[in-house]
Amino acid sequence: MASHQCVRSFSTFNSSSKFPAVSTGTRYSFGKCNIEKSYKLTSSFKLREKHRRNDHLYKRFVLFKPSNWKHVPLILGLHVRNNFKSERSTRDSMISSSAMMINILFKFSRPYAVIATVLSVISTSLMAVETLSDLTPLFFIKVLQAIFGGVCMQIYVCGFNQICDLEIDKINKPYLPLASGELTMKTAIFVTSLSAIMSLLIVYMSGSWPLFCGLFVWFVIGTAYSANLLPFLRWKRFPYTAVLYMINSRALAIPFGYYVHIQNAIIRGGVIILSRRHLFSMAMLIVFSVVLILFKDIPDIKGDEMHGIRSLASQIGPELMFWSCLWLLGMAYGVTIFVGATSSSAWSKFVTTFGHIVTFLALWVRAKSVDLKSTTSISSMYLFLWKLFYVEYLLLPLVR
Repeated sequence: MASHQCVRSFSTFNSSSKFPAVSTGTRYSFGKCNIEKSYKLTSSFKLREKHRRNDHLYKRFVLFKPSNWKHVPLILGLHVRNNFKSERSTRDSMISSSAMMINILFKFSRPYAVIATVLSVISTSLMAVETLSDLTPLFFIKVLQAIFGGVCMQIYVCGFNQICDLEIDKINKPYLPLASGELTMKTAIFVTSLSAIMSLLIVYMSGSWPLFCGLFVWFVIGTAYSANLLPFLRWKRFPYTAVLYMINSRALAIPFGYYVHIQNAIIRGGVIILSRRHLFSMAMLIVFSVVLILFKDIPDIKGDEMHGIRSLASQIGPELMFWSCLWLLGMAYGVTIFVGATSSSAWSKFVTTFGHIVTFLALWVRAKSVDLKSTTSISSMYLFLWKLFYVEYLLLPLVR
């Protein structure tokens, strides 16, 4: 429907004028124009206005012959400023809507967790590499299979958690798409279901049973972490089961599935070997996983307690939980610096030692600026810990 801002002027022409009569709803010589008119048997001529946003403005000279004035030998000519819907504006509107939906789905997937999944696959894959000759086309194909399967499963786990925690998120995280109303429950269920199906289907078609088993375990424990259907589910209610979920998803079962998946591509069915650096990286990732899952509950204490979830943070208090997590991570950095300093490889010694000294200092400098009375400040620190987690994924393959 084209909208009309205002009528600029009127002109009267005889029926013998060179301007032909134009029927209602047609813009003479410029194509179609949906215009609604209302008339009064007086000297006034009135257009009913309809407005539409995001349309381009065009000024056109339009001719009309009022169809209910059968005996009036005149044609009314008028200048109307129209908001005619162009093909370009329609295309721009579709692009804008698509971009908005992609942005909503991007926030729904919790980007920091998706990035961690991609880095986890890359880091674990590089740990299986011993020489440059291992970097074959098959290696990169297997890495892409693991990335796509892992990202889809991550979207499922995060999406399912938001569906189950809708009322809690309205208190703790009202900015999330589902809690804020940007995303409907129907769409959220569709996206999460499709993500889980696509993840398992991708890895099933790859023929890699280690990868399939790893992601299926993630599907099961991710569902158990959030679901509140059976007595033994809803693992997030208890500190130990919540930690168990995080350790398996970030350090044990799922990363091990990635590792075996890639090693099968490199050694083509030989004996799976767990190297020293792989075992060390598992230990470091376990510490990081424990810190992240415990720290996550600090800004969520209010909403969790209102819904009967007694996290460790709510039991011992936010301040003690905050510094316990940082001291635990700090000790892990200290061990990693020692391991790097005793490495037999000169370049590995420098990169590992220097890299972890920098991240250790960044951790404590950032911690000093946190206001423990501000939920926003603690949440910002939580996201900073994820950034340190990303750095750790990049440093661990360099340990020798």
